[in-house]
Amino acid sequence: MKAPAPKPQPPSSAVRSDAHWAATMERLRNRKLPRRTLRICDDDALRTAHDQARRAADRARLLADTNPDSTELASRAAQLEAELETARAALDAASLFLRFQALPRPLFEELINDHPATEEQSAEGAAAFNADTFPAALIAASCLDGMSEADAAELLATWSAPDANSLWETAWSVQQEGRIDLGKD
Repeated sequence: MKAPAPKPQPPSSAVRSDAHWAATMERLRNRKLPRRTLRICDDDALRTAHDQARRAADRARLLADTNPDSTELASRAAQLEAELETARAALDAASLFLRFQALPRPLFEELINDHPATEEQSAEGAAAFNADTFPAALIAASCLDGMSEADAAELLATWSAPDANSLWETAWSVQQEGRIDLGKD
C-alpha cells in the first residue's frame, strides 16, 4: 500500500502576509498564562459559616429557579445570596491569598532539570524530579507574591501535611492547566 502524498503547503511568505493568520498569531502570542489562587484562612468558624451560607444560597436559588412564579422563594434566595456575600466578605478579610502562575514551558522544563531525582528516588520509581528540592523551587518560581525558595521550603516543612500539600498542588496544578480544546464535539 502506498503512503498518501503529503499535502502541499502554501509558501511561508504567503502565510506571513495573510492578514487573518497574522491576527491569529497575534492573539496566540498574547495569551496569558494560567493562574490559580490559594486561599489560606485559619478561622474554622468563618470557613464553616461561608460553606453553610453557600450551600443554603445554592439550595434557595435552585428552588427559586424551579418555581419562577414564587415571589416568596425568590425573596428567600435573594436574602440568602446577601448572607452569602456577607460571609464571603468576612472570609476574604480573614484570609491570605497566594497567587500562582504557570511558567513558560522552557522555564518549567529547566526547573525540572535543575532538580533531578536522586539515584534512590529514581530506583524507587517514577520520579521525574527531586521530590525533596523541586516542590519549593516550583512554588517560589510560580508564586506571583515574591515567595523565596527558602520561604517555600520552610512552609512545606512546618505546615501540616494537608496544608503543605495544598501549597504544592496549587503550584503544580497551574503548570498542568490546559486551556485548549481539541475541537471534538
